[in-house]
Amino acid sequence: MIPRAEGWVDFSAVKRRVSLEAVLRHYQIPGLRRQRDQLQGRCPIHRGHRDDSFRAHLTNNVFHCFACQARGNVLDFVAAMEQCSIREAALRLQQWFGMSAAGRLYPAAADRQNQKLVRKEEGSNPPLRFALTGVETNHPYLAQRGIDPATAAEFGVGFYPGPGLMSGCIVIPIYNPHGQLVAYAGRALDGQSPKYKVPAGFRKTPELFNLQRAVATGSKTVIVVEGYFDCMRVHQAGFPWVVALMGSSLSVQQAALLGHFPGVVLMLDGDMAGRTASQAIAARLSGWRSLQVVRVPDDSQPDQLSSSAIRRLLAAVGCLNEGAMVKQKP
Repeated sequence: MIPRAEGWVDFSAVKRRVSLEAVLRHYQIPGLRRQRDQLQGRCPIHRGHRDDSFRAHLTNNVFHCFACQARGNVLDFVAAMEQCSIREAALRLQQWFGMSAAGRLYPAAADRQNQKLVRKEEGSNPPLRFALTGVETNHPYLAQRGIDPATAAEFGVGFYPGPGLMSGCIVIPIYNPHGQLVAYAGRALDGQSPKYKVPAGFRKTPELFNLQRAVATGSKTVIVVEGYFDCMRVHQAGFPWVVALMGSSLSVQQAALLGHFPGVVLMLDGDMAGRTASQAIAARLSGWRSLQVVRVPDDSQPDQLSSSAIRRLLAAVGCLNEGAMVKQKP
């Protein structure tokens, strides 16, 4: 009999043991309404405005969003929420719901050991052996999102007209904590779903977008936002000590990376999902030396705010004079 490798996943057992309803409770998805054996509401994956596009069929343990066309089982849902592979989604579910690799439930006391296993399995993203060329940093879409040419050039963000997975997308380089390029994220411009794509096998959990620049500032405080464009807009407003989660959840590895900074300022989106995520992350970081939560205006996100509005919000939590690198931009 061949022994099972460490981190082996029984996908069938995970789907059988973990209900979609339990996962929705884990994410604390707000506003879901029950109708018989269904839950429906606003889609937590693409965060659309329709409050009836997302349907979770509890009996069949499947979901479907009629707006972004995301669908599938509990593994597909977690993979979409975490922007990870199906295998990584299964490992997360095993961790969150206390399952052994064989699909058996085990006591909560074993969570820490399992967490170590997941962290070991996830590892890190290998550096890319190439860089995309011909990226157009002056594309009109960037101006529409409020990104000026200097910021676009600094981040290496722009339209990629070449071949491959990122063809026709706004590409966003992602670097690891050592400053090595590990992936490109692509923002679709043709209205196709998903809006963002990353290469197969890329792991979001070991990375914080823009960490290498934030650490280089020497700041004792880091500002944490959700998305790439949130990060670039806050950076552009004069706060280069900003990082993005690339989502609304904080992984174990990302929390460890925040250890570069004694102080953390959470500046997540002003929708219900962002508010909920802020509360959950603040609770996890409650032991931090300094922790502040910025309340972004309702139904807004940092990349939709002017630089002056961003500065006012951060000044309210004592961030304006942090460090010596504040750039006054309109």
